[in-house]
Parts: sequence; C-alpha cells; structure tokens
Amino acid sequence: MIVALITGASSGIGLEYARQLAAGGRNLLIVSNEEKIATVATELAQEYSVQVCPLCMDLSLSDAAQQLFDYCTNENLEVDVLINNAGIFSFKEVIETDILRLETMMRLHISTPTMLCRLFVAKMLESKMPCYILNMSSMSAFMPNPFIALYAASKLYLYKFSRALQMELRDSNVSVSVICPGAVATNLYGFADNSRYMKLGLQSGIIMPVDRLVKKALHKMFKRKKKVIPGKINYLFIFLMWLIPDCVLHYAISYIRKKA
Repeated sequence: MIVALITGASSGIGLEYARQLAAGGRNLLIVSNEEKIATVATELAQEYSVQVCPLCMDLSLSDAAQQLFDYCTNENLEVDVLINNAGIFSFKEVIETDILRLETMMRLHISTPTMLCRLFVAKMLESKMPCYILNMSSMSAFMPNPFIALYAASKLYLYKFSRALQMELRDSNVSVSVICPGAVATNLYGFADNSRYMKLGLQSGIIMPVDRLVKKALHKMFKRKKKVIPGKINYLFIFLMWLIPDCVLHYAISYIRKKA
C-alpha cells in the first residue's frame, strides 16, 4: 500500500497535514509517541474513507529511523510522501535546559529526519514514481535566538540539509522541500487560543492559522518547490532580522518568554 508518512501527527501541525492529505484521498502512516495516535487514526479513516495506519513510537531514540523504515518494509508500506514534522520547543537558556531534553531535541530535529531521508530516499529512487519530502524548519533558522538557541540552530541544520539534498536529487523523481514558518496558531508558545496575544497575532498576520499554513506547504511541496516561506510578512522579517541589534532581539524574546 502506498502511504504518506507524517511524524508528530497526533496534534497540531502534524495532525493538520494528516487531515488535509486524507481529505485528498491519500492513505496514511501517522507516527507519534502519544498513545492517542490510534484514536486519531480511527477518526481520520472514518471521516475521509482512507486507510490510516497508526504507529506509536519514540522518534528521539537513536535507532528510531531504522525502526520506522523496517516497520514500513515489514508491513509492505511504500512511502511516496515523507513529512518530517516531529519536534519539541522550550523557552530556556541552554544551561538551564535538562541535558536529556537537549539530546531529545537534537535527535528529533537533526538525527532522525536525516536518517529518515537517507533510508526512504533510496527506496523512493527505486520506485521511479513521483515522491515528495517535506522538512519542517523555521523562521528562527535565519537568526540567533537567545532562550531557543538549540531549537533555532537545529532548524538551521534542517534548512541547509534540505536545500543540499534537493540539489543532489534535482534530476530524479524525488523532490525535497523545506518550509520555514514563523509563528503558527498552536499551543507551542503557551498562549491560550483566546488570549489577547493570540488574537492580536492572528489579526495582524504575524501568527498564521494551522490549516492555512499546511495548505500552502502541501501545495508548494507537490509543485516541487525547494523552499517555502509562508506569509508575505515573513519575507520582510528575514530582511529585518539582519538589521535588528542583538540587544533588541534579546529583549523581544525575553518578553515573549515571560508571557508564555
């Protein structure tokens, strides 16, 4: 069975990827370390009349990518869409962050996506059918970010890796896209859905609704676009980031951290 594989699909952006792909008639393999992934799979299958395979596993394990690849092989699942979405986030200084959490973030944002691309791209090239990879980076990849230092640095790695991998595969049946969203209306930042900050962000366009973000990302992915920066305001931010003094950046992120 041909499936779209989405990591971190039990909630938030990952769940919306699963929902929109299912609405388009694609069978899914959805992965998360949360047990509710089985319930999510049942709901998606019933709502969209597609086959949805749930897999509860910890993608931060050192051999997680190999385990996931072996699972697909054993279950005769052929992946033509791979979305590396799983990740974690925290507002803390590096020296205040638990070492195990740092290791988890590096594996989720760097090791596991890299190995999943390595394993599945080789299989995709054999199939000859059009295949797509979408890696989730972030606008934070383009600037130094106090209190989210490792998050931003790991997202920069994913951005650079994706662009280079796309170049290596440019003449093949496999395309690699990387999306760099800014703020998205999830619980990632600790703001309630009805909070003043969330409402202000959505109204101003600084924060993007999840469904809109995913729709743009999938559209660009299937168009084989290399880089996706959703929202015109984010292009302006990329330019401004090079002009913002470090002290201003530190103050702004410190303020957000206190409100989160």
